This record gives sequence, structure tokens and C-alpha cells, in this order.
Amino acid sequence: MRTTLNINDALLRELRELARQRKRSMREVIEETLRIGLSATESPNKAVRIKPFDVGIKPAYRGMSMNQLYDQLEGEESLKVAEE
Repeated sequence: MRTTLNINDALLRELRELARQRKRSMREVIEETLRIGLSATESPNKAVRIKPFDVGIKPAYRGMSMNQLYDQLEGEESLKVAEE
């Protein structure tokens, strides 16, 4: 069956290179790629659960972004150096 596909230029270059490396036709490479993609059993949008655990952060720092936390800890470190 003939059909027309609009393919991103970068993706087309990759497909052509793959066909050249494997010494196969573009049709064979595209069919194989589609077959692999269609047979994939895992959903790409599957939710991932991350189990949080306590890392010993002071209650005052909870809810801060990493940048805010780093700034706070860096400020405390500079105070310790100044006191010495």
C-alpha cells in the first residue's frame, strides 16, 4: 500500500543513515521501526511513584526549593566561618 508521510527532517536523516548502515531500504527500516513502536507494551505516560524519605532537614527548611535551601545553608556556613 502506498502512502505519503510528512517526516521531520532530522528524523528523516536518522532513518536514511540507519538504512545506509544496515544496507536496507528506507521502506524496510520505517516498517521495522513502526512495528517495534506498535509492539511496545509499556505506556510512555505511565505514572511513576517516588517514595519520599526523611533526610533530616530542619523543620524550618521544609518546603524550600533546592536553591533556597542551598542559599540558606551557604549563609549559615559563612556565619560559622566569621565566628571563628
